[in-house]
Amino acid sequence: MKKKESNNMLLNAERNAPRIGVFGVGYDKYWEQFPGLFDELMQKHAEIINKVEIQEATVVDFGMVDNPQKAYETVKKMEAANLDLIFCNMLTYATSGTFGIIIKTVSVPIVLVALQPRKALDYTKASTYMQLMNDDICALPEFAGVAVRMGKKVPDMIIGTLNDDPEVEIQFNEYCRIARVLHDLKNAQLGHLGHPINAMLDMHTDETMLTSVFGSHVVECEANELFSCYKKVTEKEIKEREELILNFFDTPDPVSDPISMKLQDEDLRVAAKVSVALTRFVEEKKLDGLAYYYDGPENSELQTVLTNLIVGNSLLTSRGFPMCGESDLKTLIGLLIMDRLGIGGSFAEFHPVDFNEGFVLVGHDGPHNIAIAEGKPVLRSLKKYHGKPGNGAGVEFKIKEGPITMLSINSTYDGKFKFVIAEGESVAGPIPPTGNTNTRGFFKPDIKTFLTRWIKEGPTHHFSLGIGHHANTIAKIADYLNIDSVIITSDSTN
Repeated sequence: MKKKESNNMLLNAERNAPRIGVFGVGYDKYWEQFPGLFDELMQKHAEIINKVEIQEATVVDFGMVDNPQKAYETVKKMEAANLDLIFCNMLTYATSGTFGIIIKTVSVPIVLVALQPRKALDYTKASTYMQLMNDDICALPEFAGVAVRMGKKVPDMIIGTLNDDPEVEIQFNEYCRIARVLHDLKNAQLGHLGHPINAMLDMHTDETMLTSVFGSHVVECEANELFSCYKKVTEKEIKEREELILNFFDTPDPVSDPISMKLQDEDLRVAAKVSVALTRFVEEKKLDGLAYYYDGPENSELQTVLTNLIVGNSLLTSRGFPMCGESDLKTLIGLLIMDRLGIGGSFAEFHPVDFNEGFVLVGHDGPHNIAIAEGKPVLRSLKKYHGKPGNGAGVEFKIKEGPITMLSINSTYDGKFKFVIAEGESVAGPIPPTGNTNTRGFFKPDIKTFLTRWIKEGPTHHFSLGIGHHANTIAKIADYLNIDSVIITSDSTN
């Protein structure tokens, strides 16, 4: 579902919170032996739930599972709860009978959480009761061994202390963001309009396999549906959108590229009108993202609309609605993943290498995530869109300076998907004034070696570009989706 801003200008995604299950484990024999232990453990359980709730997640609490019978009862409730991720709260030692049927049955990721209330026992006052209150890691090896015997992967773990442990808070945030990605992937309605550019073979995607692996549904859209929205745009809407665009973008004089000009009034008008139509179109189709490419009849009004989506789709992408040019459904998934992780996600490819300074320009001429731009983004009028029909406004900016992450999703020979992931740095410096996005990307150990290692993994020529270093998080998502992944690192031997 979507909601509109009060000025009816842009989509603002009203996202459903991920559904995260939490259950505690213990050993029912202890409760009679140590009065008060159960109640204290459940207080600790409540603190763990709070750590999840503050991440804007919907928590489904399954309480204490302290014997196999309760595990069999609980797993039925878990299956009915439509969960995206589960935290198993290792409250004290627990026999693996509290866990075996759960890890065997549920299909969503399980994370084992072992957080001691104390940083260390007070050895001068230590007791069995105190030990049991802090026995969080005791059953971890047992649970891991049973997972393997059940034919499952050993679950991820959060190990630390209940309070004053910054690393623990970072890990909870990471897993809750992963849960949001998994939730939105399996509920996404992704629009597809047109077709890949002729002869661009790496863009083709098996849409049935996309649904099979990610859960997302591909909605096939028609150009006339967008054109119909375009014909309904009013003068008032155009003027309002022009004002928003001019407030959002800088419009400098041209520099060195002869195909670029200062933004022309007619190009602004067309971009604004198409932007309004695009917003209406994705609302009516109830879409969560859109991959597109369509030439249209030469010199037609339809071609004008289909070739002037750049400004509108960049505005939408920055508000959590990813869009991907050249009909690239796979990279659209990458953009959605990065957006839901909160790291942006901008449509990109490799541009020329600077062998003097040792970086490669990364960017594209289509939709960009201006929410992660360094400084105010620029609009230029372009006399032609190189390699494509049409002309009009182009968006130019560079990604925020600092750490960056790249994700390419490719299809392999055997019909599977593969994540190719890398981390680098976006650094300050001039970019080509071509009306396209470009970022100076530095990668270790050197640009030649990095590019060779990246390309040898067989990526598509497009990738999603986000801010921060998040390769390990994205690799976890791939693992949870049973997708092969590789991280191109500075010590890679590829």
